[in-house]
Amino acid sequence: MTDSHPLDPVEAARLIAAHDAESLLGAVVPPIVQTSLFTFGSYDEMLAAYRGEITRPIYSRGLNPTVRAFEEKLAALEGAEDALAFGSGMAAISAAVLAHVGPGDRIVAVRHVYPDAFRLFGTYLPRMGVQVDYVDGRDLDAMAQALPGAKLLYLESPTSWVMQAHDVGELARLAREHGAVSVIDNSWASPVFQNPLTLGVDLVLHSASKYIGGHSDVVAGVVAGPRARIDLLRAEIYPYLGGRIAPMDAWLLLRGLRTLPLRVEAHQKSALEIARRLSVHDTVGEVMHPGLAPLPPGLRGTTGLFSIVFRDGVDPRAFCDALRLFKLGVSWGGHESLVVPGEVVLQQKARPNSAHAFGISPRSVRLHVGLEGTEALWADLTAAIDAARR
Repeated sequence: MTDSHPLDPVEAARLIAAHDAESLLGAVVPPIVQTSLFTFGSYDEMLAAYRGEITRPIYSRGLNPTVRAFEEKLAALEGAEDALAFGSGMAAISAAVLAHVGPGDRIVAVRHVYPDAFRLFGTYLPRMGVQVDYVDGRDLDAMAQALPGAKLLYLESPTSWVMQAHDVGELARLAREHGAVSVIDNSWASPVFQNPLTLGVDLVLHSASKYIGGHSDVVAGVVAGPRARIDLLRAEIYPYLGGRIAPMDAWLLLRGLRTLPLRVEAHQKSALEIARRLSVHDTVGEVMHPGLAPLPPGLRGTTGLFSIVFRDGVDPRAFCDALRLFKLGVSWGGHESLVVPGEVVLQQKARPNSAHAFGISPRSVRLHVGLEGTEALWADLTAAIDAARR
């Protein structure tokens, strides 16, 4: 295993930026195969497809050429044998988890996971008789004590909101040692800055709506890993839960992949500079950004999402309302800069209540630093802070 990217720079550039020679009529942009079904030329051909003797599209809920092109590129970027695309990040999370647990099983999860993953674990899984225990991912001893008997280890690094970065390779090793399948949400780092499969993780997933899509115009998810594990999802989960992705959405993701390295580098540069300035600002008590400390093994860079906690001298509500370039909005990973106030998340009606699991302070604000430019965004932040001083 290695901490490096699974592809050499030339191959990565060819995969991401170059147009595909096999595209129809040499098209630089691959076509959208917008069809629900595919017909057969003969009885024998149809029979062979149904028997699995040949691989070819039958119905777009199962296999579609545009979707398959995206899956193959994402698998290569993650150093995986195969990948499976879904209609949302939550569909990908649900499939990866449900394919590996059943009644009476136990999951160990790191703290501060994505809010809807936490709600899935706290609402639906208990109905199946599945128990979920939360452990600080930085505490390897506590993790080693929690893993015996667990069926699955669910990881996120860095974690949602508080941005804790973990030693993913060591966590994956502990999971293997205790016979647990390891699954990680790699949305924050993207395949550019972290490749968990090379660190020993069994399955890696993404909310492809974030950096992979990159333009805030598609909702999608994807799971990548060894072919045997992806085949399990494809056979037992994907056809029946219906989390299919549309060809148009897959086409948008292919477009996003073309500029992914350039975009995440730009997000990293601007966000890290702003985080450093905020860390010494007299109104900010804490900046939760992984790049302000040494990165753990396997994490090669940082992106645009981090959180801050204001001191008592600033009203977070007034700060948010005074912003002009930063907009109030959920999600992240697109070109635009966004903020989400912690107090709003704490007031959300969804159950179970996630405040303690996320470690959210009512004085916190999560920022996504977009592509508008460092100095313009810094001027917006400082003007809003000045307006919100009590």
